Amino acid sequence: MSIADSSSPIYCVNSSCTDPSNVLGTRFCAACQTPLVYRYLWAVGGVAAQISPGSLMADRYWVVAPQIWLDTSPALPPELPETPPEEILPYLQLYPLHLHVPLVYGFCSVGENGATQLLLLENVPVDGHSGNLYPAMMDLWKEAPGVRQVYWLWQILQLWTPLLQMGVASSLLKAENIRVQGWRVWLRELYGDAGLVTKPDLQDLGYHWLTWTGRMSPPLGDRLQDLGKQMRRPGAEVEDISRQLNALLLEMAARLPIRLRVVSGTDSGPQRDHNEDACYPTVMEEFRPGVKSSHPLAGRLAIVCDGVGGHEGGEVASQLAVNALKLGVGALVTEVASESEITPPHQVGEQLAAIARVVNNTIATQNDAQGRSARERMATTLAMALQLAQKIPTKDGVFPNGHELYLLNIGDSRVYWLTADYCQQLTTDDDIATREVRLGRMFYRQALRRPDAGALTQALGTKDGDLIRPHVERLILEEDGLLLLCSDGLSDNDLVETSALDIAAAVLADEMSLEDATAALIRLANEKNGHDNTSVVLIRCRISPEKLALFNPKRSTNTEDELSEASKALLYDNSEADLPSIDTESDTPSPRSPRPVFSLPLSGSQNKVLGVLAAVILGGLLGFLGFRLFSPEKLLSPDRPSPPGDVRE
Repeated sequence: MSIADSSSPIYCVNSSCTDPSNVLGTRFCAACQTPLVYRYLWAVGGVAAQISPGSLMADRYWVVAPQIWLDTSPALPPELPETPPEEILPYLQLYPLHLHVPLVYGFCSVGENGATQLLLLENVPVDGHSGNLYPAMMDLWKEAPGVRQVYWLWQILQLWTPLLQMGVASSLLKAENIRVQGWRVWLRELYGDAGLVTKPDLQDLGYHWLTWTGRMSPPLGDRLQDLGKQMRRPGAEVEDISRQLNALLLEMAARLPIRLRVVSGTDSGPQRDHNEDACYPTVMEEFRPGVKSSHPLAGRLAIVCDGVGGHEGGEVASQLAVNALKLGVGALVTEVASESEITPPHQVGEQLAAIARVVNNTIATQNDAQGRSARERMATTLAMALQLAQKIPTKDGVFPNGHELYLLNIGDSRVYWLTADYCQQLTTDDDIATREVRLGRMFYRQALRRPDAGALTQALGTKDGDLIRPHVERLILEEDGLLLLCSDGLSDNDLVETSALDIAAAVLADEMSLEDATAALIRLANEKNGHDNTSVVLIRCRISPEKLALFNPKRSTNTEDELSEASKALLYDNSEADLPSIDTESDTPSPRSPRPVFSLPLSGSQNKVLGVLAAVILGGLLGFLGFRLFSPEKLLSPDRPSPPGDVRE
């Protein structure tokens, strides 16, 4: 049934709206032009499956299709018990896996005297435009390219252990439950293992794996079948299967072309007189046509930091974090480039987390030196993306780039993946609401109503690095899209989810430049939120062959972001212009011998690598801070010559 067939209205979420009732199917409120929220839910269980489409439940939930409900009053809190029942705790405790696992929305009482309580899930694999379930993985399996098939299997394998620990591994053994949205594996609901005769194990997953891959053509089909047979053997280990599958995934991805372009922008906003945000790349890394970039991070690294601690602290912390991260990540990239074997994702993740802790301690040391305590301590959030171009050995030679994208975040700055069709939040916020849900103490919608829901639970610089828990994720770039990093000046009030798709679609259709898109997102933040600084970094990822595009390379926006006088005395004394961009085309995906690169004196030992990284950052940054406190000279200013490294267009 189409939503246009419903006589039920949908209500605006703007509490100040004078006429919140709107016709279903419209995008914006007729009275106040606020984007209407279409929140589709999955009603769990056999009773829900029997409710006819077109029904209106509890005077608010319109049944679009069997078990797919639309909340027509999304501003109202759902029905929730005071304490989460034990049987739904896995949904709460698996919140960090929200990219793949639904969230509990609420309950709906049905039947005589409301005797039956139906569980309603949000963040479910339902198309927000049509209200239809996204297809099951196996429905698209035959048409999917090999790299996507392997990537789907990789995600399932990574979900196996956490779901097994939560007693819901059966969720991965039901083909209809495994839905896909582009590259993303997305579960429709969770199924408990408690009622089964035997607890699921890797052999059970191997059985289904063999079924899924059974009709694939060689040689890929043969390799995946071999992995399935290994999983069926007693004593098989997930770690061993993961290592082999990762090598296959990177080999498949490395055969694809990849082109990246990066643009950033920052603005103090209409209500602030200074900007505590910082981002990378800066204007001094700006791409100039015909000029080769010698910086090893050019076009590969993006950072957004949102400073905390006032104009004499927050902006210093954010700038300090960006400079420190560039040092640490640069050392890591150089070390990985020198390796002859693939560095596994867990090891890269551990090293990135260690870099974050060293950066944290650098800021914390500065706090201690200045006698800052409690709320006076300067700190910063972090959202970082690194496209790590590892050399991938294959039987056909060595390919230069496995399309790995590593995300590192702390605090509430976010990373999104945008296409013309969907918006995916890739990171998890470190705030009170998230903590309460993850610990199983509150429902998500319940936690959001707390007065302190958005208060940060961790940020760089507030406490010792050993107490920081950075979030690290590894993705594979195998489709065209935009990677968006932003501070909460843009992401607050679900502004990205409700308003960024049109901008992304225009960029991906070559109808809008990245510079114009960045400026448009900042304007959107200032108009709709406006309460905070806003920083945006956009990375256009092009995997498909590039079409000829006629763009004016001139900037559409050129505002200035200046540090306060007090901060200049601590950090550096020149302002930086906005909207820098880097245009980097990766090495072509043809096998070759390794290209000479500048090599730091790091060994292959992980512990030694981390020790040297700490020395590089602490030595460089603490020396920089100690000198800069008493000197106006620019020791780590943006116009410092870049270190030698990979040369890319």
